[in-house]
Amino acid sequence: MTLYYRPVPQTDPARPEGAQTLAGGWCWFDRVEVLSRDAAPRIIAAADLPDDVRDRLTAPRTAVAGLDMGRPRIMGILNVTPDSFSDGGAFVARDTALAHALEMQAEGADIIDIGGESTRPGATLVSDAEEAARTVPVIAMLRAQSDVAISIDTRKAAVAKAAIAAGAGLVNDVSAMTWDARMGQVVADSGRPVCLMHAQGNPATMQASPHYADVLLDVYDHLDARVTAAVAAGISRDRIVIDPGIGFGKTQAHNLALLRRLSLFHALGCPVLLGASRKRFIGTITGRDLARDRAAGSLSVTLGGIAQGVQIHRVHDTKDTKAACDMMQAVTEV
Repeated sequence: MTLYYRPVPQTDPARPEGAQTLAGGWCWFDRVEVLSRDAAPRIIAAADLPDDVRDRLTAPRTAVAGLDMGRPRIMGILNVTPDSFSDGGAFVARDTALAHALEMQAEGADIIDIGGESTRPGATLVSDAEEAARTVPVIAMLRAQSDVAISIDTRKAAVAKAAIAAGAGLVNDVSAMTWDARMGQVVADSGRPVCLMHAQGNPATMQASPHYADVLLDVYDHLDARVTAAVAAGISRDRIVIDPGIGFGKTQAHNLALLRRLSLFHALGCPVLLGASRKRFIGTITGRDLARDRAAGSLSVTLGGIAQGVQIHRVHDTKDTKAACDMMQAVTEV
């Protein structure tokens, strides 16, 4: 029977003797929820963890694109697409895209995630050439004017390679390197880190009828397998970020189940990225039909992620997210 170990994170100032630091960050834990597919969850003391599990849960995470993972980091979203679900068409012009990237940096974004292909539900495939034409010039322009960390949001090896040459320091692949067989080699050769995201199906069909035996454990197992594949491709574990893929082939119930137990993913030994900003399930729960009106719900999800030790937060509303993070850190001493 496979066992899964989810630390129960705390930020309370009354930290008991013997509590463990989670991933070298701002949370601690002294209890762990043990999960399996064959038995009810149970709680054990952190002191009773297997040594290898404890080591993986507590080891400080390596810096990503030059960013220390010992505190929460904000990834600002820059979609240079005509059809993204929230801001499609708003930043197609290169000068406008550059101005928005610099604005997000000034507002507190630690990294700018630039994407040239929408992966919203129902989105259609964009050619490699078109995606590169949309993203690479903007990356080059931003790199010429700023030292902010840059991520390329792509599942295509050719686009990633061109973006890295232009100045991108992280590859954010929503397919976890399953879409393009060449991606592993490109990332390995570059020495850059990669974010591996879980998705069930592809953007055109992923929301048709998503289903899981156990969404939390199924997503964990998939990411565990993709981390293993990345390591086999020559990418060291300390260059891997993982993302449970909120909204990618998942119902509202699936998304909430993942968010409630996000801390499980620290057991993979990699920094965790959370990307739930403005997504449809937030609008459904909060009664906000328009994506741009979902900032409050998005902030709630972000703060919940920080409370579970999540290191990177991919968001549209960088200014408000930075303010919320600063306030949470001040109150909890995170």
